[in-house]
Amino acid sequence: MKKRRKARELALQALYAFEMGAGDDCLKILEDVAETRQYGPVVREYARALVEKAQEGREEADALIRKHAANWRLERMAAIDRNLLRMAVTELRCFEETPPKVVMDEAVELAKIYSTEESSRFVNGIIDSIYKELVAKKV
Repeated sequence: MKKRRKARELALQALYAFEMGAGDDCLKILEDVAETRQYGPVVREYARALVEKAQEGREEADALIRKHAANWRLERMAAIDRNLLRMAVTELRCFEETPPKVVMDEAVELAKIYSTEESSRFVNGIIDSIYKELVAKKV
């Protein structure tokens, strides 16, 4: 498994656990999960950066998700899907070295692994729509 995929999985686990009330420090949760799974420093570094940026930009990411999730309130979404979307939005906005296609594909694959088949289509549709808006704003 690629290191970036592992980092995204680690970040997703930390964000999800944080949202579910597993602790009051998302980065501490990340380190605890990383330790139990014995992730190396490269995986931890990218996961940490992703979690930090996702937490910092959560309001902006949530606003984009709300805008593009027609007929879905953020609170009604599955917590895994909500956090996958936040991570993907964060990568699209803050990690420009990662190709957008990779970000979108990874979000869909993680949805298939950690959520449902329907979730993968849901996540794909929203991320694709958000990406198109972000590209349009840059032009």
